[in-house]
Amino acid sequence: MTHDEIKQTMIMAGKVLVAEGQDDFTRGHISMRLPDSPGLFFMKPHSLGLDEITMENILTIDLDGNVVAGTAKRHSEVYIHSEIFKARADVNCVLHTHPTYATALSATGRHVKAYSQGGALYRDGCGFYDHTINLIRDAAMGAGVAKALGPHRAALLKNHGLVVATASIAETVVGAIMLENAAQIQLVVEAAGDPAPEFPRADIERLKYDISRPEQFAVNFDYLVRRVKRRGK
Repeated sequence: MTHDEIKQTMIMAGKVLVAEGQDDFTRGHISMRLPDSPGLFFMKPHSLGLDEITMENILTIDLDGNVVAGTAKRHSEVYIHSEIFKARADVNCVLHTHPTYATALSATGRHVKAYSQGGALYRDGCGFYDHTINLIRDAAMGAGVAKALGPHRAALLKNHGLVVATASIAETVVGAIMLENAAQIQLVVEAAGDPAPEFPRADIERLKYDISRPEQFAVNFDYLVRRVKRRGK
């Protein structure tokens, strides 16, 4: 992807995330590593909603969290992104949001269970950060989030929200929506009481494999983009 194509995809990702309830005023943020300069990444600016990202206001930031291009204000939680990019060469896109059900599940301290297809995706595959409820405003805290994330595609931040970090914008955005849906279903199941046992581990792992192919995320992201565009008419 060219730099302009990445920015256009980030713009659409922001609109999709808001349409899917992932917004919390101006607090969420998404970033994408530059494929030709892996020590740099594009990032949404501070003080604007996810649906207000434009070609002009996207910032270029280095792995120390310094703005190297752009005039907008930088998010103070930039270190979530920079430290994950430092720790994970396989990650190209990082997202942090505060969706209702994932935040509620994080507050219970329980891990994601395979009560749904989204739950299967994150069963034994979601980190947990519980050092603080506060904002991740320095490199040491960002490194703590990266450590909690480990090799996984996502982590819950206790009483705070979620982080999803994957190879592409499509996988990250769809992955965040799936994690929120999994959390919602899990909370409903557990509130109902006496949940039936999960399926055997091998069955869950097979489903996880089937739904985690890159083309699956691309197809579903493209659908969400089309839906946002239709609603905008």
